[in-house]
Amino acid sequence: MNIIKLVLAATLGLTAAASFGETTQEAAVKKLIEPRLGPGAKVDSVVKTPYSGLYEVRTGGDIIYTDEKAKYLFVGRVIDTQTYQDYTKQRVDEISKIKFTDLPLASAVKMVKGDGKRVIAVFEDPNCGYCKRFRHTLQEMNNVTVYTFMYNILAADSAIKSKNIWCTADPAKAWDDWMLNGKAAAAAPASCNAPNEQVLALGQKMKITGTPTIFFTDGSRIPGAIDAKALETKFAAIK
Repeated sequence: MNIIKLVLAATLGLTAAASFGETTQEAAVKKLIEPRLGPGAKVDSVVKTPYSGLYEVRTGGDIIYTDEKAKYLFVGRVIDTQTYQDYTKQRVDEISKIKFTDLPLASAVKMVKGDGKRVIAVFEDPNCGYCKRFRHTLQEMNNVTVYTFMYNILAADSAIKSKNIWCTADPAKAWDDWMLNGKAAAAAPASCNAPNEQVLALGQKMKITGTPTIFFTDGSRIPGAIDAKALETKFAAIK
């Protein structure tokens, strides 16, 4: 029997199994594996898979695998050798989904092009080169609404630049002026409060480790800049 061929059913079954709570064996594996991952490591869940007796160990946004005695650690991806579908990535995508309507959109810079019916939220740092590339991609798009969370993680002056932009009369224009043309916003008045700390805390809670990170209304995320074709394909796939 080709065990890998069972993974598709496993991918669907793991979520269902997790919803009923962990079994005694899964709890035992979790107790064993957590201290073996190093100081401060936190295991969010352990779920038995139907392939090779392995247990899926979820820690943060990562998935690794171990055996029933937590003696061995398997770091890598489970891939169907015939279709090359990456089931580990599928699981990572699944557990990293969010509820889009829970995003605090009032803390984001809003830009609307055309009818604005296609909506994304993106976490960007004003010093991020890949974010600037993605802004050029967005320039090619129409009928989109973009909520930009200024996520200041790359440089000491990122928060200053974000505050200056937030405190302008037109933050969306000021953001594009900087990201597309390198035109800096004027210094913000001391009395102006930008949501920098709230956005930073939000991004950390959502385990966003790089910019840009793009979120779609179906809750899925794409880390990194993508081109217009890939963005159009993703929009088309969202029901």
